Amino acid sequence: MAGSSAFEFSFTAIEGGPLPLKKFEGKALLIVNTASFCGYTPQYTGLQSLWQRYRDRGLVVIGVPSNDFGAQEPGSATEIKQFCEVNYAIDFPLAEKVAIKGEQAHPFYRWARDVLGPAQAPQWNFHKYLVTPDGRLAAAFSTQTSPESPRLTGAIEAALPRR
Repeated sequence: MAGSSAFEFSFTAIEGGPLPLKKFEGKALLIVNTASFCGYTPQYTGLQSLWQRYRDRGLVVIGVPSNDFGAQEPGSATEIKQFCEVNYAIDFPLAEKVAIKGEQAHPFYRWARDVLGPAQAPQWNFHKYLVTPDGRLAAAFSTQTSPESPRLTGAIEAALPRR
């Protein structure tokens, strides 16, 4: 498995076509597994706020829909995209729905689990991985960590590219 950098991985964009993380090299990434019908779905509001607050300083938020926890993301790519746009005005990049746990997990998620250890792997929807501008995993944040949390915003501030 690819090993040293998040930029070695690629998702498929929710609209179709490749979404290589390499295209964001030099930026900090917040990669979040999402679901439309979860008690934590309102975190989309905070994720959109983070994107708006920090994108001009080099943060990219990427939502990765997954149906792995409680079957809370049953929709098609079109339904997921529409839900996010209509209900939360999401305009940060979204990936196509993938598995994020177990051996069938997307390679990025298997890599993150290997790098940070199983205790830092997603246990539910809205788990957050922060990636540095050079592609290293800086930290993982559990579902319960809100996007507005000082712990998360402080880590983002520290990970933003230096000007």
